[in-house]
Amino acid sequence: MMTKRPSEKPAGGSTGSPPASAGTARQSGAERTREALIRAALRLFGKNGFEATSTRQIAAAADANIGSIAYHFGGKEGLRAACADYIVSLIGRAAESALGPAGLETASPKSRAEAEALLRQALERMVGFLLVRPEPGDIVQFLIREFAHPTAALDTIYAGVFEPVHKRFCQLWEAATGEPAESERTRLTVFTLIGQIVYFRIAREAVTRRMGWPEIGGREAGSVVEVVGANLDAMLKARGGRP
Repeated sequence: MMTKRPSEKPAGGSTGSPPASAGTARQSGAERTREALIRAALRLFGKNGFEATSTRQIAAAADANIGSIAYHFGGKEGLRAACADYIVSLIGRAAESALGPAGLETASPKSRAEAEALLRQALERMVGFLLVRPEPGDIVQFLIREFAHPTAALDTIYAGVFEPVHKRFCQLWEAATGEPAESERTRLTVFTLIGQIVYFRIAREAVTRRMGWPEIGGREAGSVVEVVGANLDAMLKARGGRP
């Protein structure tokens, strides 16, 4: 007996590529279904784990035909790969917004002051993205499971955003301080700069309880930005990049 194929047609040629028009106002029914499946899978994989999440659960959460998963992605593994591509696309756009459209590893700043300004801008926008926008919550949970049990999805995310974004930060740090971008100290320093912000997302519940905040919104994120900026100033001063 033949399985009835979903009526929508797949968006794009690759089963693993991110939605062709994610975030745009005009999407076809197939594109909306595809993105809904990715978002649902991202949330459920992060919450329950890959093995504990069934395709039926994903389809129900996305309000989609269960056959759409095989049609668009070839199966659950293909859907996990599409989640990784979606993360690369979303974080990549946010990184370009913070570091400039010229690319993550190009367009070196012309002065220390410009490098410092770009570092500050990047950290400020990272706070806004990670703490205020809703999407990173599901992304972080997905990534925590990937860090614990790495798969090809983590390889995609590392090569697509983690490594290039980290390298770009290292290049800015070199421009601001004179320390070599690929030195061990610089790489560790950049992990520290980024990690302090990521903590507020991972430990969001603990932070809000300890701070007495009902949530982390714009005002609270502004307070975090002030402290992160002060930390950056202190680190630059210690390295001789600021008087």
